[in-house]
Amino acid sequence: MKTIQDVQIWDNGQVKVAKVLNAFAVNVSLNQNATFYYELLPLDDKSNTSGRIAYGNVFMPTEQYLQWDQDEFAWDFVASALNLVITGDYVAPQPPVIEESIIEPIVEELPMEEEPKSEENI
Repeated sequence: MKTIQDVQIWDNGQVKVAKVLNAFAVNVSLNQNATFYYELLPLDDKSNTSGRIAYGNVFMPTEQYLQWDQDEFAWDFVASALNLVITGDYVAPQPPVIEESIIEPIVEELPMEEEPKSEENI
């Protein structure tokens, strides 16, 4: 996934802002062409992607397919076809690392209860 310049998209009566492009090849005819599936995603206030705003397919014809030698070329092709500007790699937020420390439990020794006195012990 790649981060992109914000794009405003009308979706079900609301303007939503896409900030992430996700894309992958869904049909590749070797030495001929390729089709990529894409989706545009928003980011919430914690930088998580949440739902998709837009999606579809982008076709890469033979001329561009024959130039495709690295993934960056495919990313740039899809972004260009959608008139998007890639700003960087999307890195999903990671949960915080909690260091475990060894804490010994507190053991409280309670005084032993005396046995009730029976009549025989008196």
